[in-house]
Amino acid sequence: MSTIAAEQSEAGAAGAVDPLAERAGRAARARVAAAELAAEGVAGVVLGWVDNAGLARVKTVPVRRLEAAAAWGVGAAPCFDVFLVDDSITTSAHIGGPAGDLRLVPDLDRLTRLAAQPGWAWAPVERFAQDGAAHPGCQRGFLRRQVAAAAARGLELRAGIEIEWVVARAGAPGEPLDYPTHGPAYGLHRLIDLSDYLRDLLQALDEQGLAVLQLHPEYAGGQFELSLAPEDPVAAADTTVLARQTIRAVGVRHGLRTSVAPVVEPGAVGNGGHLHLSLWRGPRNLGQGGPGPYGLTAEAESFLAGILAELPALLCLGAPSPASYLRLVPQRWAGAYQCWGLENREAALRLIPGPPGEGAASANAELKCFDAAANPYLLIGAVLAAGLAGLDAHQTLPAEVPALPTEDVPRLPTTLPQALAEYRASTLLREAMGAPLYEAVLAVRQAEHELLGALPPEELVAATRWRY
Repeated sequence: MSTIAAEQSEAGAAGAVDPLAERAGRAARARVAAAELAAEGVAGVVLGWVDNAGLARVKTVPVRRLEAAAAWGVGAAPCFDVFLVDDSITTSAHIGGPAGDLRLVPDLDRLTRLAAQPGWAWAPVERFAQDGAAHPGCQRGFLRRQVAAAAARGLELRAGIEIEWVVARAGAPGEPLDYPTHGPAYGLHRLIDLSDYLRDLLQALDEQGLAVLQLHPEYAGGQFELSLAPEDPVAAADTTVLARQTIRAVGVRHGLRTSVAPVVEPGAVGNGGHLHLSLWRGPRNLGQGGPGPYGLTAEAESFLAGILAELPALLCLGAPSPASYLRLVPQRWAGAYQCWGLENREAALRLIPGPPGEGAASANAELKCFDAAANPYLLIGAVLAAGLAGLDAHQTLPAEVPALPTEDVPRLPTTLPQALAEYRASTLLREAMGAPLYEAVLAVRQAEHELLGALPPEELVAATRWRY
């Protein structure tokens, strides 16, 4: 572990914390890493985080400055927590305005040379106050706290987010979409048309150490999907950010623009960001071998029941854009209903026991109602908090919906204001996130609704298509 908070935790367990020694240790590690990167031709390091609007923000340092950045961090204003999707800025009860400064501290464990951006490396950051205290608005820090809460119960979550995106030939943002392939959904035609692009993408992901499970053409025009191997929650969020960055970078080298926006064309199937997860106690996957539905253990059932119960409020984090609700409609496999079912792609919670005999790792659950406008750290952290609450309360799943939901099955919120109302009413999320982070998210969602919520679908899609 290389972040300030992690090192302080380790040092605190062993005895007194020595901040100077911690900084010296990080600097020494960074010095070695910088020398190795420089020898490989790397000139700069991208220090990245994801804001509450779901956009990846960055600062960069020359590779020779990595040592200083690791020791002391790089300055960044707290107001990034209240940036909107169009780069306008709102304010919140705890965060906002021009005053103050934070330090961006890179996690050297995830330092990666970028295969599709020659001369660059990347590392995710966590954000701290000038005195080294954790910034309460840091989304990555929030996720780590939820991971620690699970570990205190002897539990581990393994997670992964499917990445769906659309490519079009490069052009001005206002130009009509010009797809580089017009092959059928899931078709070999598309794979042939973009064979070189997809090959280069697989090679870049492999060079960066990302374990690809599958890559295939998807349903909408110019759409593809990537599935990556499950990891611990923080690593899964980091990998999601890195993989999206790599997809975009490879596209640029092929004259393509990339969009992971919830909807790229009005009326078309949108880009999901489905979250897969499994709950483990030691070497055992709790989604198998139990007395509950389809082999769920009591712990796994309670965990999933807690998530299902909190889904209306979780949409404020997992379907965060006004455009998200153009995607979240029935009969598009978007998970528009608050229900669960075995391999049911219309249910928000899809249970996947896996093929018999494949092994413990195959059993997982998929949350289909989320999209790629979500901040993955916020999303996974909040889902984990909801699951732990369900486990602590010994919740059980409601009756299964095995096929198309009927009119008596509740819909999830159909607009961002509806999701906002559920979020405001969620004591669970307020307590898990802490007031500064919770209120900052609330302010951003409300401001984005005021900015975009009244636009007709065509204008809403145009305003968000190339922002994500």
